[in-house]
Amino acid sequence: MKSRYRSLVCTILCFVFFSSPVLAASEAAPELNMAPKATSAILMEMDSGTVLYEKNSHQKLPPASITKVMTLLLIMEAIDRGELKLTDTVRTSERAASMGGSQIFLQAGETMTVEDMIKGIAVASGNDASVAMAEHIGGTEEAFVAKMNQRAKQLGMKNTHFVNSNGLPAPDHYSTAHDIAIMSRELLKYELITKYTGIYQDYLRKESNNPFWLVNTNRLVRFYEGVDGLKTGYTSQAKYCLSATAKRNNMRVIAVVLGEPDTKTRNSEVTAMFNYAFNHYQVYPIYKKGEPVKQLSVDKGREPLVNAVTSQDVSLLTKRGEKPEMFTREVVVKSFVQAPLKKEEVIGHIFIKKDGVEVARIDLHPEKTIQQASLWEILKRTSKQILIHYHS
Repeated sequence: MKSRYRSLVCTILCFVFFSSPVLAASEAAPELNMAPKATSAILMEMDSGTVLYEKNSHQKLPPASITKVMTLLLIMEAIDRGELKLTDTVRTSERAASMGGSQIFLQAGETMTVEDMIKGIAVASGNDASVAMAEHIGGTEEAFVAKMNQRAKQLGMKNTHFVNSNGLPAPDHYSTAHDIAIMSRELLKYELITKYTGIYQDYLRKESNNPFWLVNTNRLVRFYEGVDGLKTGYTSQAKYCLSATAKRNNMRVIAVVLGEPDTKTRNSEVTAMFNYAFNHYQVYPIYKKGEPVKQLSVDKGREPLVNAVTSQDVSLLTKRGEKPEMFTREVVVKSFVQAPLKKEEVIGHIFIKKDGVEVARIDLHPEKTIQQASLWEILKRTSKQILIHYHS
């Protein structure tokens, strides 16, 4: 029995060598000023979450339509759980149809598929589509917003509070560049999303007599190699905002700017951040998304074992051109997990270290949800273990 419980304590230490460390936020070059006109900015490498550049990244500011990143995240998660399908139809309420600002001009009572609603949100930044989806998932927009705030808390977004699902101006509706990078990174774990955020132009209501032409509000999708998202924002108070992502040579980065004076400056400063990342850094893949990293025993579970996996690709980040040395990977999982065990729970971490100092941390999750075993199943399993122990 002792050896059985000892096997639950799983800590793996193995060495992978690189000459330049993955940069932690505190190590991001402070002398760089790639976003001089932005009120707040951050540049993050996707896989490791390493911050390569930041400026006032924890300052609370109105996020405008970048709010829709969280709306899209909850939609993607509902699809992933099987609660929502791309082919489901969504009915537009009078309230959703009444939304001002950017919209896809939904009419009260009009139905549209989830997929087209996502296009309307991701490409055209439709405030009406955002509210229609919020009501479809949450019952009311208020209930959906409560889910948004709950999810933000789960993700560690400490300086964010949502009041609506679309980012229209409202008191006490705020976020930070750092928190926006966190939720953008989470959304990008769903590879399906860039199928929509990467669209430059398309049509809604294609088969109708009144097709609606979509043009992406993020012009970098067309004009910067590798950009396939993510979300723009503008109000007179927030000014011009953008959470953008680009991928080249297996390296994905996220750039967020808030409070830019105009779209030209916004795009120029995000371009400078992307250029810096791709010109100075490279990644070395370690684990693929969903690849088993370690196996754990599950107490009182219908299935006694579960794999610990990553919800994203895991890579080591180094300065371009430097040779491998002096990095460590350490996988640490919980010594005890008990059913019911949800797929979303964190059951361990991969630590990336340099000279014993943590520079990146990646969450590990159960490969699947494990339900609690019935009393009969537990008694049957316990009896079997006693017999095995007795005969051994």
